[in-house]
Amino acid sequence: MSLLVVGSVAFDAVETPFGSREKMLGGSATHFSLSAGFFTDVRVVGVVGGDFGREELAVFEKHRIDTSDVERVEGGKTFFWRGRYDFDLNTAHTLDTQLNVFADFRPKLSDASRRSRLVFLGNIQPDLQREVREQVSGAELVALDTMNYWITTVPEAVKGAIRGVNVVIINDAEARQLAGEPNLIKAARKILSWGPMALVVKRGEYGAAMFTKDTYFAIPAYPLEAVFDPTGAGDTFAGGFMGYLASQPAIDEAVMRRAMIFGSVMASFNVEEFGTERVSRLTHAEINNRFQGFKKMTHFEAIPFERAAREAGKS
Repeated sequence: MSLLVVGSVAFDAVETPFGSREKMLGGSATHFSLSAGFFTDVRVVGVVGGDFGREELAVFEKHRIDTSDVERVEGGKTFFWRGRYDFDLNTAHTLDTQLNVFADFRPKLSDASRRSRLVFLGNIQPDLQREVREQVSGAELVALDTMNYWITTVPEAVKGAIRGVNVVIINDAEARQLAGEPNLIKAARKILSWGPMALVVKRGEYGAAMFTKDTYFAIPAYPLEAVFDPTGAGDTFAGGFMGYLASQPAIDEAVMRRAMIFGSVMASFNVEEFGTERVSRLTHAEINNRFQGFKKMTHFEAIPFERAAREAGKS
């Protein structure tokens, strides 16, 4: 059941039309692991500075997330990001990025991490993703995330990293940019031709879609009246998706489709408050209730066209 995530552990400062936070726990590995930890055992590989204290570590410990492979650089400062969202919460405006100790991050995997069954390569430099992938050659499934910065600056390195993984999880704009195709279906087909068995496309408030070579599956986002902060929603989605996969004894397309729902459920909780505030105090009962609500929301009865026409008096 083990799941490994390699990515950033950070501090964020965020301003939205609904409030702000000057310093909150963030980073791709943080959001991912808190979400995935509701489903399976999670190990984190990352780096923090001496300013990362007991209060922050306690959040991981509360959810029994293994941080023994998180490197601490005494005297250094933890990765910091400051951003702003306007009423279009799909777009983050970066105001400040301080890589700090993350600038020299070289993932160091323990023997236990190398033996992980499933692996998620968070949004880090693609050459580092490829190096980590080579160290977990026995993993059953490896997924990767990336971002427009890497796609713009080192596109061939991104493609090289993608060739070595089973699943790619990115947003719709990144998929189009990466493939050089404005049409999402054509973009997905091109990315899948590089080797992955599945492409999961995050579409924010419009839901998510999964492409394989032969199938297509799409889900809406869970309807919410209050959305405060989308920071980390994509990584929270990935955590729910990968966490559920890791909890299952075998992985097939039916399992991956259910994992999409759990990913969307977890992301829906993430955006209800700032940073990790909502997910860090989430319960299994709340997750199950929202999953059941999602099931009811998307269920319909399939009947033959002839019967439907007959009942409508059209035949």
